[in-house]
Amino acid sequence: MLMSECVTRLQADLAAIAQLGDPATAEAGERIAAALEGALRTRLLDLLGEAAVELDAQVSDGAVELRLVGGEPQLVYTARVGAAPAAAEADDDGASARITLRLPERLKTQAEDAAARAGSSLNTWLVRAVSSAVGDRGEQRRGRPGGRLQGWAES
Repeated sequence: MLMSECVTRLQADLAAIAQLGDPATAEAGERIAAALEGALRTRLLDLLGEAAVELDAQVSDGAVELRLVGGEPQLVYTARVGAAPAAAEADDDGASARITLRLPERLKTQAEDAAARAGSSLNTWLVRAVSSAVGDRGEQRRGRPGGRLQGWAES
């Protein structure tokens, strides 16, 4: 996927709309379009991440991952080897929520190591840790190794 091209097109669309106003509006639109680049990239990655989660839930014999390679996203299918499909991690009503969690790099590394030792994905391990912290024993019983979405980034 060419996210850079998509972001550039969205910026051009915004600048073109701003051209409909007076010169000051056009100039402001161009500045806003340029300033939005980071936010546009983040929202597009959020959307692709949601798509990967939905696709991953639909394939029982593999996993769909969102990977970032050279700043460009890739949706990748990976077959599961010798593992039974994992049940989706969900609330009792079948709904799930998505959040962005920012961790210090050292803490993230420690959490990844703990998840690997437990034989689960980082997401599954975090769901269990949060469930334990808030006293939700039901989620701890439902959680299984082999989480919903895994991936990596490469520069």
